[in-house]
Amino acid sequence: MTIALKYSLFAVLATVLNLSAQEVVVRTYDGAYTIYLAMAFGTLVGLVTKYLLDKKYIFQFITASHREDLGKFTLYGLTGIATTAIFWGFELGFDAFIGGKIARYMGAAIGLSIGYGVKYQLDKRYVFARQA
Repeated sequence: MTIALKYSLFAVLATVLNLSAQEVVVRTYDGAYTIYLAMAFGTLVGLVTKYLLDKKYIFQFITASHREDLGKFTLYGLTGIATTAIFWGFELGFDAFIGGKIARYMGAAIGLSIGYGVKYQLDKRYVFARQA
């Protein structure tokens, strides 16, 4: 299986998990800032999932210690700030301009697709460069 295909499948899986986590929050919490809490929780679920899959199956990166792994995860998260802004921008934009849960999740899926394309390049150059 090619790297592009694996990466795409992992992106789809992380997107499904992200949106599912958001849905869990939306269905269980009906307070202030529900959307933002759901987006943050979904982002965390997607981030951890994607990091573990990318590290092992895309970049075949082996960390020598838990400390190195934490450092890589931190760098992975930092490079994800811009891509998260893309994803959140699309999700909130679709929610504001079209409205409704389906539109919001469509925006999220589009934003995540764009973000994952950018994220691969950042990860290849900066996060997992040593063993790539």
